[in-house]
Amino acid sequence: MAPLVAAIAQHGYSILFAFVFLEVIGFPLPAAPILLVAGGASAHGPLAPGASILTAISAMLLGDALMYIFGRYTGWWVLGVLCRLSISPESCILRSADAFYKRGRSVLVFAKFVPGINALAAPLSGSMKMPFRKFALFDLAGAMLYILTYWGAGYLFSDFLGAITRGYSQFSSFVAWTVAIFVACWIVYRSLMAVRERKQIKVAKVSPRDVVKRSASVAIYDVRSHGYYEANAKRIEGSTRFEPSALNQPSAPALPRDKEIVLYCTCIREATSIKVARVLAERGYNVSVLTGGLRAWKKAGLPTEPVPQDEVVQLPTFSG
Repeated sequence: MAPLVAAIAQHGYSILFAFVFLEVIGFPLPAAPILLVAGGASAHGPLAPGASILTAISAMLLGDALMYIFGRYTGWWVLGVLCRLSISPESCILRSADAFYKRGRSVLVFAKFVPGINALAAPLSGSMKMPFRKFALFDLAGAMLYILTYWGAGYLFSDFLGAITRGYSQFSSFVAWTVAIFVACWIVYRSLMAVRERKQIKVAKVSPRDVVKRSASVAIYDVRSHGYYEANAKRIEGSTRFEPSALNQPSAPALPRDKEIVLYCTCIREATSIKVARVLAERGYNVSVLTGGLRAWKKAGLPTEPVPQDEVVQLPTFSG
């Protein structure tokens, strides 16, 4: 650990930049504690005040600009990725978009302080067609407010942080422990998820070609938790929309019991399809999941069709 700490100690600004940047683009890394420590380290000399502030602001603006561009050119896909840890990714997107639109552009100034919307504000701005100049102006104000709040607190109360901010070694030790704790928590989380996975119902998977061969005896359902927000959205030809968030609601459509139900989505490792399939399997349905989802179907060159316009979710956009 000592050589690692010594190496980190020589790159304090890089560490500060990395933590702020990674938090902005959606990684669950805490930038606020690093800003506090950076403020304290600036008061005691290891970090230069102006350079540390500029480093943090540059990291935040760069990350926000990239997320804005992703939102602008990928539509709502990037929001689905950021919302993937939500119980219902689709409702996560809809609630965030609605709240963001109603509160106006000025929400960017305070978005960094609001859990949930802090990582979504920039891509929402891009997806909702906010002009980049206006986005950049409000985002700059928000970045400065957020960074100066935490950095300033660390600077003003540096005596309380003295034990960890008197020198690069202490600063790097704090960061090293933060990273170590995060990695440990991630390992524990993944281990618990793996144990839980083994205890759950096994879901059968089928390839696109197998579905085509059994087309007469299968019913294909689109259970994407996101993907119905673009006018040119596609789905598997002949498939039917099944809203995953309506699974336990009376309004959920009736499913056939005399056919094999094949579910597909666009999630990593077919996450949404598997969740829905397990619920349906518990209810006695013959259900399987399309391996690779919609992407695998398209890659195989199999037919798709446009999503009906009455099923496309119309989300608000900024007109100027």
